[in-house]
Amino acid sequence: MNAVQDFYPDDAAHCYGCGKLNEHGHQIKSYWEGEQTVARFTPKEYHTAIPGFVYGGLIASLIDCHGTGSAALQAYKNENRELGTDPAFRFVTASLQVDYLKPTPLGPVLELRGTIVENKGKKIITEITLSANSVVTAKGKVIAVMLPENFGR
Repeated sequence: MNAVQDFYPDDAAHCYGCGKLNEHGHQIKSYWEGEQTVARFTPKEYHTAIPGFVYGGLIASLIDCHGTGSAALQAYKNENRELGTDPAFRFVTASLQVDYLKPTPLGPVLELRGTIVENKGKKIITEITLSANSVVTAKGKVIAVMLPENFGR
């Protein structure tokens, strides 16, 4: 199954969190699972805050990139298009809010689940939960906006 990030245009696929062309990055992958989006990530030993627990910056990064990936998934759905059809959708973060609910253990696979809470085409808001061992340890809200065609040029 292909993730939305697999179809980001090469000139917009270098993000540390979700860019397929960033060999040093997290390379998260976002998919639909029913009415929610999902991504999974296994932290490495070096993603440590204190021994046994995940660094909060990693958690924010995962929520951020799953939020923008979820927005891109929704954009395809809005137009009733398959992933990979042109033009590709790519969103960037306008706002990121993260609430850390409890320490996130280092070791288990982290699961991110996204729910679209506002859908205005070029602006999509998602709420994301991050869980370890089926326990929600963080939640976030991502306001994502469509990447302008001339961005960075």
